Amino acid sequence: MGKFVITKRADGEFQFSLKAGNGQEILASEGYKTKDACENGIASVKRNSQDESKFDLKKSKNDKFYFNLKATNGQIIGTSEMYETEAACKNGIESVKKNAPDALIEDKSN
Repeated sequence: MGKFVITKRADGEFQFSLKAGNGQEILASEGYKTKDACENGIASVKRNSQDESKFDLKKSKNDKFYFNLKATNGQIIGTSEMYETEAACKNGIESVKKNAPDALIEDKSN
């Protein structure tokens, strides 16, 4: 089962990452000013991860593939790692869809 891990960055902002059952990070957030905002971001990932249209597959300048997960308002709520192939990137999207809805939250920000 996947899990969301909340951490606190050196600049004091909170961020989360979604990890698959094997511990691999499959989605990471931007920084949030408060823990509440970070937790709202997690709730948004849980909701939006079940809507295929919210995933935006991209190709970087160095020909790697990645995806963004967007909220209903179009704001990016999470970004994947870089993948060598489009197929691997699509597998990452499937992993988010599978792991996000029931993922537990582990708070490591203290």
